[in-house]
Amino acid sequence: MKYNKFIDHTLLKADARDEQIIKLCEEARKYDFASVCVNPGYVGLALKELKGTDVKVCTVIGFPLGATSTAAKAYEAREAAFEGASEIDMVINISRLKEKDDKYVKRDIEEVRKAVPNCILKVIIETCLLTDEEKERACRLSLEAGANFVKTSTGFSSGGATEHDVKLMRDVVKDKCGVKASGGVRTKEDFLKMIEAGASRIGTSSGVKIIEELK
Repeated sequence: MKYNKFIDHTLLKADARDEQIIKLCEEARKYDFASVCVNPGYVGLALKELKGTDVKVCTVIGFPLGATSTAAKAYEAREAAFEGASEIDMVINISRLKEKDDKYVKRDIEEVRKAVPNCILKVIIETCLLTDEEKERACRLSLEAGANFVKTSTGFSSGGATEHDVKLMRDVVKDKCGVKASGGVRTKEDFLKMIEAGASRIGTSSGVKIIEELK
């Protein structure tokens, strides 16, 4: 099993500097991770640094609250794809989900899907803010709207990935899409637990440490 290809090597801090993004890309190249995940303003730099590798550039949309308008999310995603991002991690409108406005939530995802038809689309549902019923509903809506992955967390809220949530999400989506565990995955033990629970991608800023521990 190629554990390195489970990892989206992530740096989303507001104060991240160019040299940190360059280092992130150097590490991703060395360890041949699945992708680097950076804020939209760094997509161009990451693409340049990863030229000639098969490491993808992933970015985040409507991040971290998910409360921007659907039109803004679609535009942001389209711009990111134009800059070179091939994977898009968007945040759902959490309050609309809680209001049981499933039509809005689904359309929100669908419009981003339409904006970037050739990108891998991962939908962040922010599990720490949801009941199990809401998590299940969010996963079903994401699947119906054309998501390639459902993702646990932004890493910027009150909690991150848990085994329970990854198992629940996998149970809902079956093999119809991937499950990305993100937020708080920092050790080899965390990493292996998430894969065992059903994760097919791991978002972490500790990818190098994890792979070195697995060796």
